[in-house]
Amino acid sequence: MSGLDFLTPVSEEMFAFAQSCNTQQLGSKIVLHTETDFPDLEKVKLALVFVPEYRNSSQQTVSGIEDQFRKHFYTMFPGNWLSSVADLGTLIPGEAPEDTYFALQSLCADLIKNRVIPIVIGGSQDLTYPMYRAYDKLDQMVNLVGIDYKFDLGKAPDTISAESYLSPIIMEQPNNLFNYANLGYQTYYNAQEEIDLVYKLYFEAYRLGEISSKIELAEPVFRDADLVSVDINAVSADVTFNLPGEPNGFTGREICALMRYAGISDKTSSLGLFNVQGNQRELKLLSQMVWYFIDGFQYRAGDYPFGGKESYIRYIVPHEGEEMVFYKSDKTGRWWIEIVNINSHTKSKRTSLLPCSYDDYLQACEQDIPERYWKAIRKAIV
Repeated sequence: MSGLDFLTPVSEEMFAFAQSCNTQQLGSKIVLHTETDFPDLEKVKLALVFVPEYRNSSQQTVSGIEDQFRKHFYTMFPGNWLSSVADLGTLIPGEAPEDTYFALQSLCADLIKNRVIPIVIGGSQDLTYPMYRAYDKLDQMVNLVGIDYKFDLGKAPDTISAESYLSPIIMEQPNNLFNYANLGYQTYYNAQEEIDLVYKLYFEAYRLGEISSKIELAEPVFRDADLVSVDINAVSADVTFNLPGEPNGFTGREICALMRYAGISDKTSSLGLFNVQGNQRELKLLSQMVWYFIDGFQYRAGDYPFGGKESYIRYIVPHEGEEMVFYKSDKTGRWWIEIVNINSHTKSKRTSLLPCSYDDYLQACEQDIPERYWKAIRKAIV
């Protein structure tokens, strides 16, 4: 059974609403899954999917947000978008949360395999787990970026919930997780043991203040992300009007900038937006976040160095008798640093490129090793 079989179409009411939009609005341009038609995925690059699954969360179930979101999103105007966007409807929760996980995993795997980016709107953040598991069939390592005020490691590593979905991702086999990066964590919501564990595993964690004061720090992190998971509670309640909510968090402008970084990344292939409460102000912000992600996608430069390095300027920084090698893209001016992967058993070496910033290059020139480089080197020794 295909993952697409689990979807229910957009309601007749919303189909009529989309048709009532003027020809310049998204409602007239987005491709809809209706009772009679299903989008041709060969012509689609991004697909909205709603998954109202909350049962493994302490959050109260919120119903009806799908159509409220659609009304905000459909009435927006696209930018200079050349790629087609589809609304695939709603994935109705199964008899148990595990059934929903299976359906979402199958759906995301099918979409990613067809080079369609699923934009999953939940639902609680434990849905990150089946989205991660969707990569099992793709035979690749996964880089996960979470925009969250806490790590969601939980106390019981063998359970999956909105508060503990990360532990099974780290612990369970097959273990395809190469890197986890958290953007916006708030120290007082995370036990010191959890913070220590994140650093012990050579994962990345950036405090809210770090990212807010210099938002461009996040760009190289997203450039290496396969899956991006967003807890809407990482946005300040002053912005979303969620009560109770977090008094500290990203501003509306900051979260939209992060979404654009995620969209513009050549590597990002799935996005999840979770823990939505459903008030109108929050849904309006959510629609803008999705807009910025899609807008970023339109400006993907294709300069992620999968192939040759002819289009890059090479910089060599001597360091303690060895060399740190940087590459700068002629096309976008973005930077990468070379990582040497060493197999401790065979002594064989191979190189890969890690996204970095110009500041990392300047730091290396001062003989100070960039933290992202150091962590990547530690993980590269196998």
